[in-house]
Amino acid sequence: MDVCTSEKIFGGSFLLAPIGSQPQFTPEELSEEARAIGKVARSFVEGEVLPKDAEIDELDLELSRKLLRKGGDLGLLGLEIPEAYDGLDLDKITGLLVLEELGRQASFSVSYGAHTGIGTLPIVYFGNEAQKAKYLPKLASGEWLAAYALTEPGAGSDAMNSKTVATLDGDHWVLNGSKMWITNAGFADVFVVFAKVDGRKFSAFIVEKNDPGFFIEAEEHKLGIKGSSTRAMNFDNCRIPKDRLLGEIGRGHRIAFGILAIGRFKLGAGCNGIAKEALKVTLRYTGERAQFGKTINNFGLIRKYLAMMATRIFVAESMNFRTIGYINDGMHSIHWDQPDAAKAKLEMMDEFQMEASMMKIWDSEALGLIADESVQCFGGYGFSAEYAPEKLYRDNRINRLFEGTNEINRMIIASQIFKKSSNASLPLRKDTADLPRLGDGPLAKAKQAVELAKRQAQYATAAALEVCGQKLIENQEGAARAAEMATEIYAMESAVVRAEKMATASHRWSELAIDLAKLFVNETTPRILTNAKLLLGEVLEDDALDQAMADMKAFDGYAPEAGSKITSRIADQIIAKGAYPIEYL
Repeated sequence: MDVCTSEKIFGGSFLLAPIGSQPQFTPEELSEEARAIGKVARSFVEGEVLPKDAEIDELDLELSRKLLRKGGDLGLLGLEIPEAYDGLDLDKITGLLVLEELGRQASFSVSYGAHTGIGTLPIVYFGNEAQKAKYLPKLASGEWLAAYALTEPGAGSDAMNSKTVATLDGDHWVLNGSKMWITNAGFADVFVVFAKVDGRKFSAFIVEKNDPGFFIEAEEHKLGIKGSSTRAMNFDNCRIPKDRLLGEIGRGHRIAFGILAIGRFKLGAGCNGIAKEALKVTLRYTGERAQFGKTINNFGLIRKYLAMMATRIFVAESMNFRTIGYINDGMHSIHWDQPDAAKAKLEMMDEFQMEASMMKIWDSEALGLIADESVQCFGGYGFSAEYAPEKLYRDNRINRLFEGTNEINRMIIASQIFKKSSNASLPLRKDTADLPRLGDGPLAKAKQAVELAKRQAQYATAAALEVCGQKLIENQEGAARAAEMATEIYAMESAVVRAEKMATASHRWSELAIDLAKLFVNETTPRILTNAKLLLGEVLEDDALDQAMADMKAFDGYAPEAGSKITSRIADQIIAKGAYPIEYL
């Protein structure tokens, strides 16, 4: 796709660009190599992981180690590790496919993601040559497993408030403090740990499980993902060699936040894998459960649940591949043997951190709705641990907390928009001229709706910034409304553009894709207008507010369609298929 070489493509630029004017990668464009790796992951999950679902969720840590080691044998642990250290160094798009497949077993997906992502990538990007040579080959094979230790009892979202300290004593660092909620702690061999040198300079270190003074606590009892290991850790004069400093003293924040940004889009991919499983079991149940003389998948409100599940999956896929396409083109074009390769790769990730946060928020919240609606479709049985929705419901809840809470991610999106608007790299329009007109084609109304939504969001955000400037971020409710509008616009546009591309290519599921995109636009457009008005209400009063409300009417040109007709067509197709039908492996 090579979009990142264009001056027009940058984080947030979609808000300004006409719909469809920017390149957008879709799953229909996957390479055969990527599909092949995705099929390897699917075979691994269906042959090795899902048959052990119950044992995994009983917290069989040795089983988790064995499964991860098998994943290493298949190359699935080394996808992002450079070839020089026994990795495959594959593109991010291929990694997305693997994460989606592994997402089908939530606990194992968490263990895998913590090892290959936040546990391993700090060493990939910030390790020196000796550290990479020592750790990466063993992490790629699964001989050693990794964890990431940032959170503390008093430092969750406020990560820089860390109380863990590191003091240099001769040839050793001495660590004192504690960490909590550490995924993989029960079986990891290598930990990336954050501490403040001399209590001031936030830095990162590599700790091994047998280092003296390092203690792992008992397993936490959790709401969900019960098969993943989560423990607290303590450092009591823990001594590690001087050469275990990761990166530079005082630059730990670059490691912590840079790697978390990568983790956000990965989490989104895993969410969609679980979502597809939820739809599958719900379709099966609603096709078997009979009430009032017919199966419940004949009832309109059940059919809407099913259609909305499929719609959210389609939208998530469209967002995910679009986002990964932007990030991948920049990161994968930078070879590891180039000077400052890691720095250049992370700068590309930084550019699209807004979109990565959108992907994380949208996918995790879409999965939350899907899991909730699955329980509802099962009725009382959905509340029973004997049926799949109960576990799906519990396991999905953590995703809105992982990799930065969704509230933190909304502030990241808003701060990026406000910053880019203030420095004129994202000039937001506050006028009612040149309104988008209705074009031709089956998606004409949806495309116009996206364009109108962009103008609503630009107007409201620009007006709020005129009044408050960068201090608007301090009004978190208002800032979140700006982030919400941008996220929903990105989601709508991603779905509509993908559906149009499928129609142009005469894809076998193009008619379904058009309906999925139209249904989402139909449901989402009113929310964007509401958020625009409420944001204006946060900062304007009296005549200024009256004028803004009058101006907003210019952008309220979308006439809703009969959603029940679209829903019925979608439901017919997914019921006939018995699963989400748009396959790409």
